[in-house]
Parts: sequence; C-alpha cells; structure tokens
Amino acid sequence: MSDLYCLHCGTRMQLRERFDKLRPVCPACGYVHFEDPKVAVAVFVRQAERVLLVLRANEPERGKWALPAGYVDRGEDPKAAAEREVLQETGLSVQVTRLLDVIYEGLIVIVYEACVIGGTLRAADDATEARWFTRHDLPEIAFRSTQQVIAAWQRDGTC
Repeated sequence: MSDLYCLHCGTRMQLRERFDKLRPVCPACGYVHFEDPKVAVAVFVRQAERVLLVLRANEPERGKWALPAGYVDRGEDPKAAAEREVLQETGLSVQVTRLLDVIYEGLIVIVYEACVIGGTLRAADDATEARWFTRHDLPEIAFRSTQQVIAAWQRDGTC
C-alpha cells in the first residue's frame, strides 16, 4: 500500500481486515477506505442498419475500434456522460434512449443505446476516426463490452 492518509483526521492508514478483506484503516479514528471501481459509459449509436464506432487513439486498445465511451465524472449523471462522450469523440449530439447492459471488465461499464439528434460526424478527442459500419463489414473491435453488444446486434439485429 502506498502512503495513504485518512480523509478524516490525516493519520497514515494501515492495512487491516475489515468486511472480509484487507483494507486501509485509520488506526486513530477507525475510518475504512474503500477503493471503488471506476465507472465508464459506452454508447451504441445505430442509424438504419449501421453502428457508430471510433478508432481509439490511446491505450488501452489503441488502433482498434470501439463504441464511443469514457469515464463518468464525479457528480455527473451517467446518461449525461454518455451523451457528452459521443459529442466529444464524434461531433454528434445524441439522446440516450435506453439502458442496454452493465458489464464489469475491471471497471463498471454502463452501456446505453442512443439516437442522433444533431451535429456533424468528425473524429475528435481521443478518437482518430469515427465511422458507421454495417454488421457485415466490422473492423477489429476493442473491449469485451463493445464485443458483447456488437455480437448481440450481429446475431439478431438487436442489442
């Protein structure tokens, strides 16, 4: 454990068993620090029989295609984060229409479906390309969450 100090009293934390795991605990005030997983959103944007994918500019999975996605900021509604990420990466404004899945892959990925309500398609932020693909001409796909959603869409036309 690196140097971790209590958020309540500033005392250096120690590893102790709490709630069936070793966790950082403050020896002075008893505060238990829980390391929560990061939360991300991924967005399945479909138009006719095509899905919107972005080519990743950064690791992990740089050079592979994925659904527009990113982290949820503290205090941000996950639906708003999904709409923000699509706009930042593709230039398209979308409206979330439904929750598709929640997938754990080292972090919690909330997968939404959304429809385009405006904007002009262009790659930006951490995407080097943004393109529409049919289920028959898909590129190399990154991330288990994207692979799962795309596989369901390929299998039965739904996601």
